[in-house]
Amino acid sequence: MIDLKFLRENPQAVKDNIQKKFQDHKLPLVDEVIELDGQSRAAKQEADALRANRNVISKQIGALMGQGKKEEAMALKEQVQKDAKRLEELEAKEKRLTEKVMEIMMKIPNIIDPSVPIGKDDSCNVELEKFGEPCVPDFEIPYHTEIMERLNGIDLDAAGKVAGNGFYYLMGDIARLHSAVISYARDFMIDRGFTYCIPPYMIRSNVVTGVMSFDEMEAMMYKIEGEDLYLIGTSEHSMIGKFIDTIQEEEKLPHTLTSYSPCFRKEKGAHGIEERGVYRIHQFEKQEMIVVCKPEESPAWYETLWKNTVDLFRSLDVPVRTLECCSGDLADLKVKSCDVEAWSPRQQKYFEVGSCSNLGDAQARRLKIRVKGKDGNKYFAHTLNNTVVAPPRMLIAFLENNLNADGSVNIPNALQPYMGGKAKIGLNEPGQ
Repeated sequence: MIDLKFLRENPQAVKDNIQKKFQDHKLPLVDEVIELDGQSRAAKQEADALRANRNVISKQIGALMGQGKKEEAMALKEQVQKDAKRLEELEAKEKRLTEKVMEIMMKIPNIIDPSVPIGKDDSCNVELEKFGEPCVPDFEIPYHTEIMERLNGIDLDAAGKVAGNGFYYLMGDIARLHSAVISYARDFMIDRGFTYCIPPYMIRSNVVTGVMSFDEMEAMMYKIEGEDLYLIGTSEHSMIGKFIDTIQEEEKLPHTLTSYSPCFRKEKGAHGIEERGVYRIHQFEKQEMIVVCKPEESPAWYETLWKNTVDLFRSLDVPVRTLECCSGDLADLKVKSCDVEAWSPRQQKYFEVGSCSNLGDAQARRLKIRVKGKDGNKYFAHTLNNTVVAPPRMLIAFLENNLNADGSVNIPNALQPYMGGKAKIGLNEPGQ
């Protein structure tokens, strides 16, 4: 959410930003906010004048009563009662208008960074850099679920009977590989100075609306019936919510946290064959990283965060690239974002395995996460988040890039301690 004062003073800049995001249907919202804000401020001004006048009249009434001028005092009391009724109306009006302004402001997209490429959708995203040499072996690579099935590592049919589509049972060495990746990612981030955290897996609605747009909320979140709780779609929401309604001491920033959690998502819509299996699912686990920092530090932290993910994937012998998200592909709260994509030898193209975002002060403004400077002044923090690793998609990239012609899978050195020292898993390995 952008600053109301900024919108009030720079309405055209806000409209230009809306157009850059190809959301022209939201252009009228700017004028609507200005009109309602003007009405709210006028109501407040009149209410303040009535309160000030009430204090003056109260003193006059006391003086008149002391002078025995009861009739004049009673006349003023009638005026106070009349003003009190008007004041009550104005306070209700101001409250109603303020809430309406806030509701509309939540729909207006954040101001994007000047470096963001302008484009309507993800087809306009821009490749930044490749890391590692993408290879295609001289043998056919099966679909990822087929690789897992050959290793007795997945059961989609049983999961479908138990929970429906979008769920799976992971078994044997594939299940162990899944857990190994999570454990490795945890230690990888701890070694980089991040504090490990396991957050609540459910959050209240005020946290949900504080960390994401209404469109995202509707498309992603599962609501707990009868309670003001939602299952988290990603742990960054719970992690940022940890700082709700707080004043952070400037000298204690930044807060750098890495979190493990299961994630639950609706994943609405039909998807192609390459997005079936374990690519788009309703339940998965993930290691995440978030930063709460001073505004001037967020660009540097943005660079650090996406590099962490690149380094982790490269340590597991998976080629990746970074992709700058264009204006039309940015969620409303984001200032700047890039995707980390892993190489798929099967598809001979890259696919998304993580997303790094700088949200400026948008989440902090909604959640009232403020910083107290050394001079005593308060300002809103900046928040950032990035995927360390989400094993379902990581498993696809890992299996395809480490698969051998005989169906066995190599385990990179970095991961071997988390796999009981195994250098390879194969069809005849114990645990299959």
